[in-house]
Amino acid sequence: MLVVREGRDVFHRGYGVTDLRTLRPIDAKTNFRLASFTKQFTAACIMLLVHDGKLHYDDHLTDFFPEFPAYGRAITVRNLLNHTSGLEDYEDLMKQYADTPPEKVPQILDAGVLKLLEQQSSGKFPPGSKWEYSNSGYAVLAMIVEKVSGRSFGEFLRERIFVPLKMKNTVAYEKGKNEVQHRAYGHSLLGQHGQDGQNEKDKVAWRETDQSPTSAVLGDGGIYSSLDDLAKWDRALREHTLLSAAEMQPALTPVQPTDGPAKSSEGRSVSYGFGWVLDPYQDRQNQVHRRMSHNGDTIGFQTTIQRFPDEKLTIIVLANRVDINPEELALKVADLYLGTKL
Repeated sequence: MLVVREGRDVFHRGYGVTDLRTLRPIDAKTNFRLASFTKQFTAACIMLLVHDGKLHYDDHLTDFFPEFPAYGRAITVRNLLNHTSGLEDYEDLMKQYADTPPEKVPQILDAGVLKLLEQQSSGKFPPGSKWEYSNSGYAVLAMIVEKVSGRSFGEFLRERIFVPLKMKNTVAYEKGKNEVQHRAYGHSLLGQHGQDGQNEKDKVAWRETDQSPTSAVLGDGGIYSSLDDLAKWDRALREHTLLSAAEMQPALTPVQPTDGPAKSSEGRSVSYGFGWVLDPYQDRQNQVHRRMSHNGDTIGFQTTIQRFPDEKLTIIVLANRVDINPEELALKVADLYLGTKL
């Protein structure tokens, strides 16, 4: 856990171990898979290319990939960034592996996601009309970064974000191409069915669940980072190191779908920009605070970043176990600071 207030690192601490093989303790240099926490970095790549004048938010998918089916003509970069593209979820499109054990399913890459989408004849809804969280959209954004920049997505991240900010150990992990230093491995607590009549909850075991068939897709969740490096990312956001306040504004502007307010699959109202959830937070004193946040959730990992710009407060929680709720923990910590003075 990391807490940054008024630009100062006021708390950072690691708990537990990176894996059950080495029992190496977790510390501020331990790198966790960020999962969907990654999306703010993917959005930043696109925003940097807009800064460079190499693309525009209202460019269309077929401007970059002319071979994409006709339904891509209506999908803009903006739609991809704010989850209004209507693209099918690529995990739902991996139907040929429906009956295959996960460990035997080959890992799909961002380019593979694009190919799956090219095999479809339409999206789920007209672009811009509805809001639906889309991992597919962020995989496509990574491919747009590659197409426009002429560099791999990982190289672009390194050259334009990680190196300038001195995030020395942060990496978009590609098996066989690079390594994750000080790496944490994901774990799940699984029930064991015994023969002795014991309740399943009484017989549990930790299992390393670090990689899945979708773990190699980078644009939606493939970055590994640490508390030390994410403190530098938070500082860059606060000080507008990479993008000016004006350039960041589109990322912090909630999307307004044409068919009505954005809602989650559970029917909850959602405020979303470019790689950031913008829902305000009501603290335990019933005070409402402006917030920009994002969670990550993947096999073996749970992560969150909770930023309160007006209070200059940031809380980051990274976990290599799936039986806790990082956002809930982070907000309990936020309640200790919100409404108080230094």
